[in-house]
Amino acid sequence: MTDLTYADIEAAAERLRGAAHRTPVLTSRTANARSGGQLFFKAENLQRMGAFKFRGAYNALMRFDAAQRAAGVLTYSSGNHAQAIALSASLLGIRSAIIMPHDAPALKVAATREYGGEVITYDRYKEDREEIGRRLAAERGMTLIPPYDHPDVICGQGTAAKELIEDAGALDLLLVCLGGGGLLAGCALAAKALNPACRVIGVEPELGNDGQQSLRAGRIIHIPVPDTIADGAKVTHVGEHNFRVIQRLVDDIVTVSDAQLIETMRFFAERMKIVVEPTGCLAAAAALHGVVPVAGLRVGVLISGGNVDLPAFARFVA
Repeated sequence: MTDLTYADIEAAAERLRGAAHRTPVLTSRTANARSGGQLFFKAENLQRMGAFKFRGAYNALMRFDAAQRAAGVLTYSSGNHAQAIALSASLLGIRSAIIMPHDAPALKVAATREYGGEVITYDRYKEDREEIGRRLAAERGMTLIPPYDHPDVICGQGTAAKELIEDAGALDLLLVCLGGGGLLAGCALAAKALNPACRVIGVEPELGNDGQQSLRAGRIIHIPVPDTIADGAKVTHVGEHNFRVIQRLVDDIVTVSDAQLIETMRFFAERMKIVVEPTGCLAAAAALHGVVPVAGLRVGVLISGGNVDLPAFARFVA
């Protein structure tokens, strides 16, 4: 793979024009007072299917040739990428099959099926979804689009930061949720091109800090499936394509606790009147809990998604 550039993100933005929502940038006086900074929240919880993942999925499927469209698309995902592929495929008239963990949130499984995706379950603690994906794609002749380790997915996700900087103006710092690294890599590409002085920091669960370990070690570190409420970040390693970009452009990776994620979910619900899933709170939690000092800075904060089962949401915020 040649190194991705901002031109690739611009091309993705053109493919997404008229399909993806240009989500709002929200502000909160309370959040600013609490953090000491000026925070600009990119509300991807208000994106189609409720998360930024629509951007990467739709961009990738838009690049399929006629043979790929006829054969269909296959992926594996704990939820948001599953929904994104299923919805994008439905919009484009493409058959989709999605490998999902048996303990994925019921809301995400139901939505994936409602969007027209065939759901295939597996045990994430005993089975390797990547191996299952490769095998089924070969057997069915479908194109495998992984949830984060793919150039077209990365570039689609980067359009979120492109819009944020265009709408909010120059930033001193950009905080981005980190699971497999597609959003972080894409946003770093966009931010460093549009706003070279902007620092970019990824935020992941402290119980799943494979990205942080990888950046420190200079190589991809694999960990067991993390035990965290941030189900979208329950990954064992970052992607190879993503890590190349992260190594080159990301300034640091920090972690937040599950308790901090829960408090951030409550803050969003009580003070900003929005529903944000635990994974979607990663970047905001770092700013609101002082994990990353933001006082006196203009800070972009990616809210990555809002797909959370209502009973679970009620337990978290009660």
